Amino acid sequence: MSAPELPRPSPLRHGWTPAAPLRRPVLFINPASGGGKAVHADLAGRARALGIDVFTFGPDASLDELVADAVRGGADGLGVAGGDGSLAVAAAAAVTHGLALVCIPAGTRNHFALDLGVDRRDLVGALEAFTEGVERRIDVGKVDGRLFLNNVSLGIYGEAIQRSGYRDAKVRTLAETVRAVLGPSRAAPALHIVDDRGREHAHPAAVLVSNNPYALNRPLVTGTRPTLASGQLGIVVLDLPDGPRPQAGRAWTASSVVIDAKEPVHAGLDGEAVILRPPLELLIRPTVLRVRISSRHPGVSPSGLLKP
Repeated sequence: MSAPELPRPSPLRHGWTPAAPLRRPVLFINPASGGGKAVHADLAGRARALGIDVFTFGPDASLDELVADAVRGGADGLGVAGGDGSLAVAAAAAVTHGLALVCIPAGTRNHFALDLGVDRRDLVGALEAFTEGVERRIDVGKVDGRLFLNNVSLGIYGEAIQRSGYRDAKVRTLAETVRAVLGPSRAAPALHIVDDRGREHAHPAAVLVSNNPYALNRPLVTGTRPTLASGQLGIVVLDLPDGPRPQAGRAWTASSVVIDAKEPVHAGLDGEAVILRPPLELLIRPTVLRVRISSRHPGVSPSGLLKP
C-alpha cells in the first residue's frame, strides 16, 4: 500500500536549520539508476549550471575512489543521484570527514529519500539542497565495519511469509514491513539472535535490522521510519511459525544487537547483496551524519507526520 498524501510541512518544524550554500559541492550520478531518471531530467546539466561538479559512475567505476578523490580535492558536500547502496558509500566519507550529504532521489525505490523527507517527485528541485538547503544531523547503522542508512536484511521471505502462522494481524504487519523494505533474498544459514525479553530465536525466516525503527504501529505508512535520529536500531525477527513455539514474530529497539551463525551470511545491505562474517555486531551511531535537503521539501517521512 502506498503512503497517503499528507499536507506538506515545513522542514524547519522538524529539526532542520537553514544552511549556507556549499562552496565546493560534488554530485555523483549513476545514469542507469531508476531507469535513467537522471538522464531524462538532464540532471548533470542542471547541476553544472548551479556550479556543482558532476561525476558519473556505473558498474565499471569505483564510487569509493571517485568519492575519495573528491574529498582530497576539497569537496565540502557530497551528493548522490543513485541507489541507496551508493548513498551509503558517500555517507561513510561524509561521516569520516564531517561533510554534508545530499540525497537526490534518482534511484528505483528511494527509501532513504522518503524517510529523510525529500520529495521523491521533485528530482530537479532536490538540487536546491546544495544552494539554499536546510541541514540537520541523523544516525547511521554499522555492521562488520560497513555503514548502512536503511537496513540489513537476512533470511528468505517469500514462501515462509505465506504460512498460516503469519495471519495474526500484528505479525502480518511485521511481515509486510519486511517485504516493503527487504534487500536481496536468499536462504540463510541457521541464525541465532536473542531478543529484548531474553528469548532465543534460532533459524528465523527473516531478520531485519534498521537504522531507526520502522512504523510498525502505523499501517497506512508501513515501510517508513518516523525519525532517523532516535539513537536506536529497529529489529524485526520473523520465526518459522510451525515449530513447537508458535510465537511467529517479535520487534524491539536497541542500541546494538548481535546475530550469530556458523557460516558466512548472505545479506541485503541497503539493498545491495553482500556476504557478512559472523558474529554480526550491529550498532547505531547517533547524529554523526550531516544531511541537507531542499528547503522546499517536507523534511519528515509520512509516518513522522502521523500520531502514534
